[in-house]
Amino acid sequence: MTTLGIIGSGTIGAAVARLAVAADIPVVISNSRGPQSLTGLIDELGPLATAGTVEQAAGAGGLVLLSVPLAAHTAVPAAPLVGKTVLDTSNYYPSRDGRIAELDDDKLTTSELVHRHFDGARLVKAFNNILAHHIPQLARPAENPGAADRTALPIAGDDAGAKSDAATLINRLGFDTIDTGSLAQSWRFEPDATAYTRLYLADSSTPDEQIFTAPGRPVPAAELRTALQAAERVRVADRVI
Repeated sequence: MTTLGIIGSGTIGAAVARLAVAADIPVVISNSRGPQSLTGLIDELGPLATAGTVEQAAGAGGLVLLSVPLAAHTAVPAAPLVGKTVLDTSNYYPSRDGRIAELDDDKLTTSELVHRHFDGARLVKAFNNILAHHIPQLARPAENPGAADRTALPIAGDDAGAKSDAATLINRLGFDTIDTGSLAQSWRFEPDATAYTRLYLADSSTPDEQIFTAPGRPVPAAELRTALQAAERVRVADRVI
């Protein structure tokens, strides 16, 4: 498989990078602090991983993971991502990102807003609805799609070919996928929706302050599909975290 570019070396970006190198996929990782800040992560990941600039990560292959805070996405240059399949992990939290009227008014989903900046990219919403520490816990071998202990993740996008590319990558990384439809439907797995992070907790009653270390559980495709179909749109403006 082609090299995976990763823009953003936070918890999600690093977790996906670990799965990628474990699946023999080369990665080029970048962040806003520059390649020199990534020495420790690159040493951990081994010879399949390289640190680079944002432009180098964008140009490394046909697929790029974009995992930066929503408020920072416009600081990422759009031109290097034109024509690329971009997996967008963005979520909107007003307390972190500031108020964005178009999201508060439900005029756009988060990824529709991101796509407006990267209008030449083939954007696919992915990896935004699962906690970072659950990614390595729940990944299973690509040779067993649909297995009972195989977890499914939702994707959404406006380009069928890009969604197919994303699903192929995500399968290689260890997850089944459910196509939720267009970016306009991606609210179904945004914060506070039924298919968001709590779905993957071993104990769904875990207090908020403990979920970032709590163990996960496999969520098969049928269960995820049911959660997505049952979702009701959460009023973004009311989010407090």
